[in-house]
Amino acid sequence: MPPPRLVLPTPAGDPGGALRRSYLRLISLSTTPRHLDQLLAVSLASGHYALDPAPATALLLRYASLRAPHAHLLRLFRAFPRPDRFLRNALLRSLPSLRPHLLFPCPDSFSFAFAATSLSSSCSSRGSGDAAAAAARALHALAVAAGFAEDTFVASALAKLYSKLSRGDDARRVFDEVPAPDTILWNTLLAGLSGSEALEAFVRMVEAGRVQPDSTTLASVLRAAAEVANVAMGRCVHGYGVKCGLAEHEHVVTGLMSLYAKCGDMVCARCLFDRMEDPDLVAYNALISGYSVNGMVESSTELFKKLAASGWRPNPSTLVAVIPVYSPFGHELLARCLHGFVVKARLDADALVSTALTTLYCRLNDMESGRSMFDAMPEKTMESWNAMISGYAQNGLTEMAVALFQQMQELNVQPNPITISSTLSACAQLGALSMGKWVHKIIAKENLELNVYVMTALIDMYAKCGSIAEARSIFDRMDNKNVVSWNAMISGYGLHGQGAEALKLYKAMLDAHILPTSSTFLSVLYACSHGGLVDEGRTVFHVMTNEYKITPGVEHCTCMVDLLGRAGKLKEAFELISEFPKSAVGPGVWGALLGACMVHKDSDLAKLASQKLFELDPENAGYYVLLSNLYTSKKRYSEAAVVRQEAKSRKLVKTPGCTLIEIGDKPHVFMAGDRVHPQAEAIYSYLEKLTAKMIEAGYQPVTEAALYDVEEEEKEHMVKVHSEKLAIAFGLLSTEPGTEIRIIKNLRVCLDCHNATKYISKVTQRLIVVRDASRFHHFRDGVCSCGDYW
Repeated sequence: MPPPRLVLPTPAGDPGGALRRSYLRLISLSTTPRHLDQLLAVSLASGHYALDPAPATALLLRYASLRAPHAHLLRLFRAFPRPDRFLRNALLRSLPSLRPHLLFPCPDSFSFAFAATSLSSSCSSRGSGDAAAAAARALHALAVAAGFAEDTFVASALAKLYSKLSRGDDARRVFDEVPAPDTILWNTLLAGLSGSEALEAFVRMVEAGRVQPDSTTLASVLRAAAEVANVAMGRCVHGYGVKCGLAEHEHVVTGLMSLYAKCGDMVCARCLFDRMEDPDLVAYNALISGYSVNGMVESSTELFKKLAASGWRPNPSTLVAVIPVYSPFGHELLARCLHGFVVKARLDADALVSTALTTLYCRLNDMESGRSMFDAMPEKTMESWNAMISGYAQNGLTEMAVALFQQMQELNVQPNPITISSTLSACAQLGALSMGKWVHKIIAKENLELNVYVMTALIDMYAKCGSIAEARSIFDRMDNKNVVSWNAMISGYGLHGQGAEALKLYKAMLDAHILPTSSTFLSVLYACSHGGLVDEGRTVFHVMTNEYKITPGVEHCTCMVDLLGRAGKLKEAFELISEFPKSAVGPGVWGALLGACMVHKDSDLAKLASQKLFELDPENAGYYVLLSNLYTSKKRYSEAAVVRQEAKSRKLVKTPGCTLIEIGDKPHVFMAGDRVHPQAEAIYSYLEKLTAKMIEAGYQPVTEAALYDVEEEEKEHMVKVHSEKLAIAFGLLSTEPGTEIRIIKNLRVCLDCHNATKYISKVTQRLIVVRDASRFHHFRDGVCSCGDYW
């Protein structure tokens, strides 16, 4: 049953307007909707000024400010038979959704501006959906139809609305419809544009010379310059501000400090701060943040102490600025002290502060403290979810990252591109193709933004999970590829041993005038190494160092030694090491040489490489096992025994091998000689039969494999019960004939298992994809995609 209609009586006289002033005063003094209800009741009972526009408008606005239900506001408005323009505008200003009929019959510029402002406050750029955008376009259309498209006040409100909805093109369209935009409209446009676009717009504004920029203009432009780290443009704006007398405004000075800090010029930033007569809290926060971002943690902490001593009370922004998120290592004690200060100041419930501490603990690899902070948050923001998920992913706790993302889905929290990218990274590390596909489906289902970061994360995930064709399909569909996208695809080809395709894509990248980075050359060198492309690898390394003047890092040098070593060019590889920068010669370089010596049975050079490794990385058991196995293969048993004894005396233990296979959506992990799986009896029985078929087809166990690869299971288990074979046998048992088998090995696949898998693919007519610690192997009809070069 609908509520009874509110009918207001005609007012009695009020000589001198005393009652009107009394009502207006009482309305302004009311602090609860209940107070206003009592005033309205008195007005109804006495008949005093219930229909007077001024008290009525004031009453409606006060109800709105006290968060009265919107239905109550509408009912109050409808009780007035002849509402004037002011009352209509007051209602438009107070409602969260567009109601076109309230604009007419007598709208003015305030009507449309208030409607846009109200709509803007009720939606957000994240998760507002198509409904808010449709309402914004409808309001825009009504403003055009009513002849207010060229009104600067209306245009500013509409442009701000579109900017909040991340519809920059629509905001610019509104701006372009105004023939003579004023300073406020220019400022609205600048505030809504991205960094480089805002800078270009500011240049147009100054060149046009029709309006004079104010301090708000300069503050917006400085923010944009800081966003793209354009210090040259920032200095120009600084000079312009001095010339126009705007450079001394507090928010301009703060903007300049933030710009110089973002661009690494802390001397200028500090100079500006010291020239301020009485710096406020915002200025302190800007400089503290600048020191933190530039890794100057001690300076940041000292300024924080000065702030506290000067009588200012730190706010959440201060704490976020001083928490050493950008330079966490070596500052564990500071992290604990700041955490204690946060608790003492009762700021631990603040989402920004808690998220900063969560991020800090994750970067310090203190995941327990990070998770504790996350779980204690009363209200988790999108940033806090992202901090925890990315923390797990970056610290190798991929299963925890995926589990937290699943929890997020169960709570109906819509992810953003950062969440998706972090989760896809975890799936890529884990090799969980089914989970990665599930995340991909969520992107489509939720209609999430497919920006360059998400698309690149999808490419990386599919490539690392074995679906190189799907990765290339996504790459080809990208409209705006950045250098990271190209690198991910080139790296994917290298991971799958498709060196020629990687080189072809590298050349296409250069043709597209994309400037290659250090990571680009690393991906290409990696692809050349795994594809046996020695000459091409030499050429790429030469181009990187001589044409692009990029100093080779540890990874580049390791790739070059690996490339030459795999090809048997051990002497050249050894001589090249002496030409590398000293900072680039680490365990990885000598480890690559030792591995090559193992393949080509060069025990003398292996001894030299291992001595370097024992000095640089004495706790790595793998190097001891490699050298021991090499001596054993050369029948130098006494020397092998000495190496093994040395490792034993150091109590070194090598990483145990394990293999993962997904059946349906469930992962199964096998170790060497594993009998804990519920279907162990059936797996071993099937493996016996399968081995017999393989032997009939020509398979011969390679017992030297136990000596060949340092990172495999114990020798007595190598041939028969290696984890790869158990996982493949289980996969064959659990899937239909013709189904592709995919397994992931945590270590490098051994020679015997590589040989065995070729025969398994032949006798079962299955495609078997193996991802080991080095690369992907695609086995089909008895042949591996690596060409036995790995």
